[in-house]
Amino acid sequence: MAASRGFLLFLFLFSAAVLAGLASASPFISDSVFQGRAGSTGRSLLQAKKSCPMNFEFQNYTIITSQCKGPKFPPKECCGSFKEFACPFNTYINDESNDCASTMFSYINLYGKYPPGLFAHECREGKLGLSCDGVTQREVVASGGQRAQGSLLALIALVCGLVSLLFH
Repeated sequence: MAASRGFLLFLFLFSAAVLAGLASASPFISDSVFQGRAGSTGRSLLQAKKSCPMNFEFQNYTIITSQCKGPKFPPKECCGSFKEFACPFNTYINDESNDCASTMFSYINLYGKYPPGLFAHECREGKLGLSCDGVTQREVVASGGQRAQGSLLALIALVCGLVSLLFH
């Protein structure tokens, strides 16, 4: 009986650690997302990127295009609307192993007709990039029909609960 309780305690602590690790995704948009658009070719042919799991083609870009307008492109409005649009996708666009950042910027520039490098030059906050603190997070759906991180955490919690019931 004592061994069973010890195992359940271990299982609970392990599950909590896994959930904490998954929930601690970076609340920033890394500056490296802007650097990928600079046009450096270097070793990029040898380091093929995975396809982005998000479908940026059908996202709502009016968040940006309604607030960030030329010819002056006011930094406060442009950067604020960029963060509002991009922060929910920060896990995907900060992942340098995929092409999410370049795909997202391609669509932003297509729909907004922005000058090259507008957001890279205007939107700077700190060493870690643009902070997503205080930006309303909305749930995003990966193009493969998978839910973003919130649903993954719920699934892991459900599995851990079922496993603990099994050993009870």
